[in-house]
Amino acid sequence: MTLAHALTELRSRPIGALTEARARKTGYRAHPIARSNAHYSEPLVDVRTLGIAGENYYFSSRNPPYWAPITGSVPDLKVRQSVAAMLSRVNARLKPMGLELFVFDAWRPKAVQAYFHDVWMPAELKRRRPELAGAALTREVETYWAAPSVDENSPAPHATGAAVDLTLRWIGGEQLWMGSIFDDATALAHRDRFETLRDDALSFSDEEARANRRLLHWVMTEEGFAGLPDEWWHFSWGDQMWAKLTGVPAAHYGLARE
Repeated sequence: MTLAHALTELRSRPIGALTEARARKTGYRAHPIARSNAHYSEPLVDVRTLGIAGENYYFSSRNPPYWAPITGSVPDLKVRQSVAAMLSRVNARLKPMGLELFVFDAWRPKAVQAYFHDVWMPAELKRRRPELAGAALTREVETYWAAPSVDENSPAPHATGAAVDLTLRWIGGEQLWMGSIFDDATALAHRDRFETLRDDALSFSDEEARANRRLLHWVMTEEGFAGLPDEWWHFSWGDQMWAKLTGVPAAHYGLARE
């Protein structure tokens, strides 16, 4: 298969509706963690030391809808050693197509997680939907922002060093169109957003977003990552969400140590 055919095939291959995946991830933070496995104590490495492009979105001021650095953010883009090696293999696969990964976020300090979970996201949801309160508000917040935790048995995904937020771009150039900004905390960000619409209801922009989301999804999942159904940019390997989504009995990683 030529590179052009391979690219077309990946961009044309449906992801399908992710209703089952959404149900399967329920309760993922109670999933077991296998502390005796070989991966558990792996160090963190910055993906840029392996030639993977990126910029920490929360440390930058070029980060709509925030437009300012987030208190507690760091410039690092660190993941576990095995996760970094997997990302390198994805990048190598993309290179002949003229494409590469671009990372927005990886290991995340608790302060950043807490700010978005406890402050920014509840306020934004209340602004848009004043009727939300209590448990209903918490459920909506946690569709997009996991509760911060230093609990060894229930870490937030980005606190493990196993989760990464990323997109595709032309090598050294512009990012591909994915249909929403990064961190769009609405249904527009759902990985299957454009999969469930009729073809005659899709604009040219929607079709391009669907094709690019498919490409990102397949190059990541075929390497072994699991994608969060509600965010086209979020993938992980080895954390509790990955284990729950893929049916693995226990996660490889707990809280990462800086």
